[in-house]
Amino acid sequence: MQLKIKGNLTTAGYAAWYAALLFFAYLMLLITLQYIPASRDAAFLLTKQDVIGRLYYRIAFFTHVYTGMFVLLAAMLQFLPWVRRRFPRVHKWSGRVYAGLVIFITGPAGFIMGIYGNGGWVAQLAFCILAVLWIFFTAKATLLAMQHKFAAHKQWMYRSYALTLSAISLRAWRWGLVALFQPRPMDVYRVVAWLGWGGNLLIAEVLIFFVLRKGMQLKRPLARNISVDAYEGLSSTIEA
Repeated sequence: MQLKIKGNLTTAGYAAWYAALLFFAYLMLLITLQYIPASRDAAFLLTKQDVIGRLYYRIAFFTHVYTGMFVLLAAMLQFLPWVRRRFPRVHKWSGRVYAGLVIFITGPAGFIMGIYGNGGWVAQLAFCILAVLWIFFTAKATLLAMQHKFAAHKQWMYRSYALTLSAISLRAWRWGLVALFQPRPMDVYRVVAWLGWGGNLLIAEVLIFFVLRKGMQLKRPLARNISVDAYEGLSSTIEA
């Protein structure tokens, strides 16, 4: 009975988590649609008129915006347990799409955008560090998966996905701070540039320490017991 209740709570937790993600993904889609077709004076770009005339910035911006939704959706598939169990190929190929985009396209484009981020050097430093860590965490997770070190791979994917979600959390922080304190726009950018991914990464580290690593520690004694039982059973068979 206790296991059934725990299972139901876990299922409800996953459902609530993904319902929230889908809602925010929908909001991100609405934001993305503001830039279709591409325009130099759409939404956020009204604040970037000093750099929008540079071709490489436009390429970086629209590349980041248009590929960002695919990154978010591919990442969501990575963390669905039933996809990993029932459709391992979907998990594998969505992971390749996610890693390829973050490492080679969306991440580098985000770095270029970060150099010209609103909020001065304080925010620009935060955005550039975010891009570098995002690429590094994803590359590390990919390398570990290729080496079949899946426990460590999962931990680094938590870190990578935490930074992926900064696209959502940054806007949530901005909306909340503006609603509560009504600060100056550039002051908001300086704060949310760090909060948007720093808070997510802190949560990821807590989950890794208290959930993933504790779960691995619990599995090790069980694995040892199974190995001992199997060895004793084999020994008894040989002796007989």
